[in-house]
Amino acid sequence: MNKCSAVSISISLLLVSGMTFTACNSELLERQAEQIRQQEAEIARQRKELEALAAGQKVQDQQRKDCMRAFRDYFDKAQSSTNREESISLYRQGLAICPSDQVAHYELGRALADAGRLTEAEKSFEAALKIDPDFSDAQKQLDALRKNR
Repeated sequence: MNKCSAVSISISLLLVSGMTFTACNSELLERQAEQIRQQEAEIARQRKELEALAAGQKVQDQQRKDCMRAFRDYFDKAQSSTNREESISLYRQGLAICPSDQVAHYELGRALADAGRLTEAEKSFEAALKIDPDFSDAQKQLDALRKNR
């Protein structure tokens, strides 16, 4: 083999290697671009999840504030009231603001039962049990109401 042939073969090998290198490089870039797209999609999903959590936290914070106000302005006053109808009214007003308090539903049920309003009392005890199925005092009151019917 002469020098020209050897140089020609070397140049040909370099050109073929360069094309192979370019093709490999291109595939690598495409894979990296796909990984970046997947990462961006995951980041967007996580961002939405965080925004939903933050919105949920705001709702919980507002509910907590509402319940604190219901206790201060209604439930505590209902507890100390000697007027049964006023107590019932105060519990209902407080529950309109903070419907998730099982004890307030229970206390309203007791006040209603004392007033002879048994159907309404039953609904209040059921509401308390819906919030807390293990609320044994509410279950006892409900069972007693149903037994005496």
